[in-house]
Amino acid sequence: MQHIETASHHLLRAVPRAGASDTVSTVFNNIRGHHYESATTIYILDEYKRLLGLVPMAKLIAAQPEDQMSALMRRNIPTAFLNDDQERVAALAVHHSLSAIPIIDNEKQFLGVVPPTSLIRILREEHLEDLHRISGISDKAKLYSLNDASAVRRVKDRLPWLIVGFLGSMIATLVMSSFEATLQAKIAVAFFIPAIVYLADAIGTQTEAITVRGLSLSELSLQQLFFGEFKTGALIGLILASIAIPVVYIFFGDYQLAFAVGISLFAAGTIASCIGLLFPWLLFKLGKDPALGSGPVATIIQDVLSILIYFLIVTFFLI
Repeated sequence: MQHIETASHHLLRAVPRAGASDTVSTVFNNIRGHHYESATTIYILDEYKRLLGLVPMAKLIAAQPEDQMSALMRRNIPTAFLNDDQERVAALAVHHSLSAIPIIDNEKQFLGVVPPTSLIRILREEHLEDLHRISGISDKAKLYSLNDASAVRRVKDRLPWLIVGFLGSMIATLVMSSFEATLQAKIAVAFFIPAIVYLADAIGTQTEAITVRGLSLSELSLQQLFFGEFKTGALIGLILASIAIPVVYIFFGDYQLAFAVGISLFAAGTIASCIGLLFPWLLFKLGKDPALGSGPVATIIQDVLSILIYFLIVTFFLI
């Protein structure tokens, strides 16, 4: 199955059109008996076939026969070009609450629309693509045939990221080995490594899932996105720390270890949120799919940093 990427692949040309001075009765007479590929909206054009606005069919039906299109139409409608990426087209529909997006040529003449069914399909395709990319599958041509692929091909598609993960785990092991004295001084330190790594990964994954498509659909600046996620991660980390500190103290009777675990959760959660935002953002600015910054690579970095932060804090408190 070919992965469709541009607006031209979704274009429907047979849609109702009218002039700004046409009345409701005139429009109904003109569209009667015609077959349209999409007829939920009347598109208002000037004499040069440039888009002036649109009138939803529901509004047209409710209007008086003598009402003119110029009085009914919604103006300043966003448009897209034939070669625009399909995801940008879907983003326009979301931003401007439109069920279809008008398509124009280089002379700004109206060509047709990307209809609601195509917009839904685009959003679904992009969602599935993100899910595959998060798992480390980046070749678009492979996204729709993996279920039917042989075991050898599946291994070839998935193994590279697992090797990257293996190398990352080696780095994490080296980090832990450099704190051997801390582990020997208090073996209970090792008990909390899985929890801290898991929670940091979970927080980072949540941020990535929000950020990957949010970069396409949101109009917020990086500063707004960053501080929003920074505060969210910090608040989540603070709540987790407030739960962990008394629990660790009750079971281990060691307030230093309890505070070390709590502060580590706070720091790891905050940093994981930042990484989950900045990696997709960087790729987005480089013109790459932001989903490539999710999954394996971000997880490795989060794991290594979480372990490093934990041992630095533990060492400070206990030694």
